[in-house]
Amino acid sequence: MSITADRPTTFSFPAGSGRPEDIAARMPRRHTVVTSDGLHGAMQVATALQTCGRTLREFCVDVREGVAYGSVICTMSMTPAEAADFESRMLAMPCVLAVDPY
Repeated sequence: MSITADRPTTFSFPAGSGRPEDIAARMPRRHTVVTSDGLHGAMQVATALQTCGRTLREFCVDVREGVAYGSVICTMSMTPAEAADFESRMLAMPCVLAVDPY
């Protein structure tokens, strides 16, 4: 098995105090948001994602007729703290039943 990288592998952390807990590197984080209310619930989540001000790297909606729940899968660059905040904001929406990070 071989691994090929077509980009340089060097990177730098944001400036801070240098303590590991202060260094919060952004990285792509994928979440599955489980919704109710069919397409309407999924569209409410999509609207919330659109207004959050982040670029979506991945966005996928799965809503099926006759199935009680739908899902929205999204990937955005976030720090661990931002990911926790994202989860709590999504769970505050009435149509959101669960948020599962990958």
